[in-house]
Amino acid sequence: MRTIPPLSDCPRAAWLPLRGVLTDIDDTLTAEGAIAPAALEALQRLQAAGVPVIAITGRPAGWSEPFAMAWPVRGIVAENGGVLLHREGGGLATEFAQDDDTRLANFARLQACARDIVATVPGAMLARDSAGRLTDIAVDHSEFTTLDDDAIAAVCDRMRAHGLVATVSSIHVNGWIGDHSKWTAAQWAVKRLTGLDFDPVEWVYVGDSTNDQLMFERMPLSVGVANIARFLPMLDHPPAYVTATERGDGFAEVARALLLARG
Repeated sequence: MRTIPPLSDCPRAAWLPLRGVLTDIDDTLTAEGAIAPAALEALQRLQAAGVPVIAITGRPAGWSEPFAMAWPVRGIVAENGGVLLHREGGGLATEFAQDDDTRLANFARLQACARDIVATVPGAMLARDSAGRLTDIAVDHSEFTTLDDDAIAAVCDRMRAHGLVATVSSIHVNGWIGDHSKWTAAQWAVKRLTGLDFDPVEWVYVGDSTNDQLMFERMPLSVGVANIARFLPMLDHPPAYVTATERGDGFAEVARALLLARG
């Protein structure tokens, strides 16, 4: 197995240009769907220091709504770049990467693909959060059921046969139609929520699984929380560094390093 340098090896100079933090949610901030106390405290400390945090997740818009309101983050991009949720005027604003007509046409194709997967891949079940999904579909592989690697690959194959983009998170196989991704989400959300053009040098990305690979590849400073070890054999582009601890505790390590470097 490849060796990734520990976060403690990251030089102070790498933190100095940073304006903010981009992060995955499941198994990066949370464990079994609930935010880790250490991660919540880290988010609060970053907010108090004026460091914006934007979460980018494969979770659905419906699942993400209460967290976009309650957590100290600038916003959450849900459904792998499809939906942006952020506080505005005391309420929650929802914005989409695609226009209404495109989303409606794609929704019908997504549901047809979902039916095909359930009918043809043994053991495949839609994620329990599927009712809250507006621009994608998700098949559970590790949250409430278990699919082996062959079944996960079969799900990805069926999605791609229907013209979907397919990625694997720590709990779900996600599929959607369009060219949006976590990378495009970063560009969209940073500009929308901070008013600044997105410069990858000015942000760190924190994640834990294969659906974070595009960000690991393109972000100069990227960090995997320790539980990414499960997915390392599947990654062509691993993170630059890995934390000593898992999930929310690992995210807290990133926050501490960033704030320490800022003095």
